[in-house]
Amino acid sequence: MIVLIDADGVLEDLSQKWVTYLNEKYGTSVRYEDLTEWDMTPAFPSLTRDQVYEIDRDEEFYSRLEPIPGAVEAVGRLLEDGHELYVVTTTPYQVVKPKMERAIFRFFPCFTWKNIIITANKHLIRGDVLIDDGVHNLMGGDYRKILVTAPYNRNFDAEANGMIRVGSWDEIYRAVSAMAADEKES
Repeated sequence: MIVLIDADGVLEDLSQKWVTYLNEKYGTSVRYEDLTEWDMTPAFPSLTRDQVYEIDRDEEFYSRLEPIPGAVEAVGRLLEDGHELYVVTTTPYQVVKPKMERAIFRFFPCFTWKNIIITANKHLIRGDVLIDDGVHNLMGGDYRKILVTAPYNRNFDAEANGMIRVGSWDEIYRAVSAMAADEKES
């Protein structure tokens, strides 16, 4: 199967580190769990949009990122199972290189530039399944959808919208394996 995997919040912990970064820099006290929408600007009412998103200009920030627990192992298992994996990200072009080199390629050496798809329109990418934490990225698209639970999507009814909700990489692995088994039976 062709498995499309989002980077931020799925492979690595961008949003969590982003909140920490803003709190350290501006003396705010927002918790990652307090985010109610994917755009975190409303969670930081004392900051301007430019202040919240200035992180996109800080190449060193990406060295702070860590893999989501279980991601490295599950990605390895998916590859061993014979799946074709691609990272699909909406990373701003200005920081694609440092983000990939300092986070994705560092933790997931199985990925190279040949496995990276950069787009703001994930619904246009072809694959068998998309794994993402952004509901907006899973709307549309001709693939099965796995929604990774995050504070900003916890109230979204995934099942009613044709998505499978997961809370860990073990659950992601099991969901993809079940999809692959269903595909073989068809």
